[in-house]
Amino acid sequence: MSVIHQVGFEPEEIRTAEPTRSARLKWVIVVDESLPAGRAVNAAICVAAATATSVSGLLGPDAKDGGGSVHPGLPWAGCSVLGAPVAKLGEIRAKAVESLGVFVADMPTDGQSTRVYDEYLQRVGETAAAELAYHAISLVGPRNRIDKLVHRLGLLA
Repeated sequence: MSVIHQVGFEPEEIRTAEPTRSARLKWVIVVDESLPAGRAVNAAICVAAATATSVSGLLGPDAKDGGGSVHPGLPWAGCSVLGAPVAKLGEIRAKAVESLGVFVADMPTDGQSTRVYDEYLQRVGETAAAELAYHAISLVGPRNRIDKLVHRLGLLA
């Protein structure tokens, strides 16, 4: 069973006037590089949504334009979207869930092959952890640990 680590920024760590590299935590999303563009974007958005609701302090304050319209806050510390072969996704995820201080959100392939969420839950529940394949994973954690996990992966093309 995976251990869920509480990961996030404390209010005093949110420094929106500094470069993203100064943030203590780093956020990356790794997507199966063989997916067609639409499915890759869908997978990245799904794990980003799970991450944004689970990692405190990840989103910056709302922006207001010159006309007074409000634009919801974006990730102030940035987020890189990387590509990897599907087998590498499983390897990275396995290492990440065992890494102290790293938050992991994932999208098993069943997430795109079902249209009913309860069916997705059932399929994942009936699949051994070692048998799951992933379309995308989202990682947030200490910069050095994340860099080590995604070493040499390039931006998703």
